[in-house]
Order: sequence, then C-alpha cells, then structure tokens
Amino acid sequence: MNRVLSGIQPTGTLHLGNYLGAIRNWVAVQEEYDAVFFVADLHAMTSSYDPKEMPGRVIDLATGLLACGIDPDKATVFVQSDVPQHAELAWVFNCVTPMGELSRQTQFKSKSDMTENVNVGLFTYPVLQTADILLYKANLVPVGQDQEQHLELSREIARKFNARFGETFPEARTMFTTTPKIRGLDGQNKMSKSLDNHVPVDADEQTVRRRLAGAFTDPARVRLKDPGHPEVCNIFSLHGYFTDESEVANIEQACRGASIGCADCKKKLAGSINAHLQPIRDKWSDLRKRPDDVRAILKAGADRCRAIAEQTMQEVREKAGLYWK
Repeated sequence: MNRVLSGIQPTGTLHLGNYLGAIRNWVAVQEEYDAVFFVADLHAMTSSYDPKEMPGRVIDLATGLLACGIDPDKATVFVQSDVPQHAELAWVFNCVTPMGELSRQTQFKSKSDMTENVNVGLFTYPVLQTADILLYKANLVPVGQDQEQHLELSREIARKFNARFGETFPEARTMFTTTPKIRGLDGQNKMSKSLDNHVPVDADEQTVRRRLAGAFTDPARVRLKDPGHPEVCNIFSLHGYFTDESEVANIEQACRGASIGCADCKKKLAGSINAHLQPIRDKWSDLRKRPDDVRAILKAGADRCRAIAEQTMQEVREKAGLYWK
C-alpha cells in the first residue's frame, strides 16, 4: 500500500482554511492509503512562540484532527518531536543539499519579509520537511500548489543522497488537493489566524455568524438593488463547500438578480457552516474532556513511527559510514 504523509504546525487556531485545504483531504485518503499525519512542532520553532503554550497547542491541534475525522484505527497520528530521527535525518540531508537550492525557495523569501526572526531553521525548513517525508519513504504527499517547490526539492535531495551513498530513498510524488487557496474573510489574502481573517473550526454558532457578518463580499455591490457578481465574492465561493448544490444555484441567481443582499447571503452561509461543523464541535468537546485518550493515541502513533524511522536511519548510517559498532 502506498504511504501518504503530511503534517500541520501547532501555530494557532484550527480554521476553515486548514480544514478545507488539508484536513478534509486527509480524512479521505486515510481510507485508501497507509496514512501518516503529524503535529509539526519542530517546524513551529522557526516562528517566535511562548514555550509554556506549546504543549497545550499540540494537544488541542491533535484533538481537533481527531474531531475532524482522522481515525487512529486507519491512520497513524503523532507529534514530530516524539520521533528524534526526524532531526537526525534532516542533518544528514543538510550535508547533501546545496545552498543555492535553498536560496531559491520562494517561501523562505516571502516568510522572511513577514518576520524579524529570520533564523537558520526557517532557511532549512524544506530540508526538515524532506526528512519528514523520506524518513518513512512516503510515496505521496498531499499539498497545495504553494508547497510544490518544496516537494521538488525533496526529490532533488533524494537524488543527491542516492547518488552519493547508494540507492536508498524514493522520490515522493505530489498529491495536489482539489481545493484552491482558501481566501480569508478579507476576501484577498489566504485565510490565516495572524491576519485575523479566519473562522475557527471549533467556534460556536454565534461566533461564526459574527465573523461572517463583517466579511468582505462583492466590491462592486454598493446598494441592495445593485446586481451581484458571485464569481468574485469569497462568501459565495465558501457556499460551494458547505451549502447544498441546488441552494448554491438559487443563491447565485438571486445575487445576480439583486433579489438577495449580502447580509442575507452571509446568514445562509453561517447556517450551512454551523450545520456542517456541529458534529465536529461535539466530538471536539468530548475529546477535550479526555486528554489522556488523545495522548495515548499520539504515543501509539509515535511508537509505530519510531520503529519505521529507526529502520530507515540504520540504513542511512550504514551507507553514510556512520554505523561503526
């Protein structure tokens, strides 16, 4: 069975962008593949954070993944730092990765412009990402278009290691998600907690309505009687994920004919989102009462992954001349 691997950072609230862009797809692929999903706490260290908050964020993110439908009987779920071989393999890969390749990574350039904490970990982030993938010799990695450059680098690193030390790693293929970039409530930027343009997955019904009420819609529609342009409205695009197809068609027609206003359109979307998220909220609330059960799932996942990772590292150490015992 092909192995699929992906991770998510515990950097804040799990929001609809995470859910639509990644987690919903993870729930689907766990039915067909040997799925491995992890909380990427080592990657999160590249940003400034409060160490006292990190343990809670890790547990709550893992709880959210389980609430959204990740099934520990079908997928392996663990915390990245619980498997030290990730960092060990990343160092080995650092030693075969050309500086020039990392310098050309566009995500490093864009993230560097957004923070004063431009550290070496941020620069070598794609190398650790490669270690995450190849440690388990994953065949497929579900990502958005913005991560394709990192996946191509992972294939290049695999080729360089194999050429220097002997055939060891496969070249992981990209499994593109069908969901395009989810825009935030500002209608422009990618949904993000840092930009405060997000809707939390575990938000209550009132919070969902309140956040949607202030969302940006069609800039050309100033008055209620003005015809709308749903193709440019982010609120309408979100209807496509949460509202019944027939109702979406009715909303589109009503918007173009100016028989529904943006406020009513937002109210309909809030109803659709709340109906979709309610089972997730209920399960999340239940799991939060049982944190030891979540920890047990993460421990079992880490135990399985350490065994796989150590087998890979024994092969790497022998081929790289690091296994002298």
